[in-house]
Amino acid sequence: MDEKTTPPAVDETLPPVVMPSCPIDRKLRGQKALVTGASSGIGRGIAIGLGHAGADVAVNYLSGDEEAQAIVAEVKRCGDNKAFAYRADVSKEDEVRAMFAAVEAELGGIDIVVNNAGLQKDAAFDEMTLAQWNTVIGVNLTGQFLCSREAVRLFKRVGVKPGVSCSAGKILCISSVHDIIPWAGHVNYAASKGGVAMMMKSIAQEVAPWRIRVNAISPGAIRTPINMEAWSTPQAYAELMKLVPYKRIGEVDDIVRAAVWLASDESDYITGATLYVDGGMTLYPGFETGG
Repeated sequence: MDEKTTPPAVDETLPPVVMPSCPIDRKLRGQKALVTGASSGIGRGIAIGLGHAGADVAVNYLSGDEEAQAIVAEVKRCGDNKAFAYRADVSKEDEVRAMFAAVEAELGGIDIVVNNAGLQKDAAFDEMTLAQWNTVIGVNLTGQFLCSREAVRLFKRVGVKPGVSCSAGKILCISSVHDIIPWAGHVNYAASKGGVAMMMKSIAQEVAPWRIRVNAISPGAIRTPINMEAWSTPQAYAELMKLVPYKRIGEVDDIVRAAVWLASDESDYITGATLYVDGGMTLYPGFETGG
């Protein structure tokens, strides 16, 4: 085959390369954001990224006091940003309501809500316990419902704030490629993310007349500590790349930039959309040679 039509092979002898981060424009200056599950991983990156984009940020977390405070300090270093941490379990209605009241009081309002909190409790389907099912659905789906509901109530009450944003508020649901790709051994997780996808679209349809935008980001394979086994060795990385047509792992920065854009007025005419940030994982690479 002609060399020009042959893609480069994945080099199994080299460690995966972290892509360099680029500066983020301060397109969210004057806005207030709440990021759930923000003490690590993608949530941590989004919280800091929103800060770099000029937003004041509330860092929600359930565990890891020191980590949450470190993120607050990083956001404050972005400029004249305000930031604070708030511990709450997003699966509990009373804690979510108290959190929104605290964020509104501390930051003077909320313009952006990023529903990022999520977890896995994996098991073979016939061995999965009801507790494993309920825990994952409770955080991953019910948590997004509770936070989105409080956000919509607030956004309707306040309305569009001229000079701040074109919309009354933005909700961003962090989902997964497994909102459309089945995942054996992770039925509760895949079901929760599939639920997030349709919940997001239904909320977006209902609240659009109030100029409230609701969108989702569905990450593919992203380099975070939670999935280190999938990328930490050259052999594991090469195996992972069989699922990624673009032939590199995603970095948290890839998700951050998508989140900042969807939270900004640059995407003002976009609502009810899911942005797959996955290097082509949802293109079913197993069929790239015709199946």
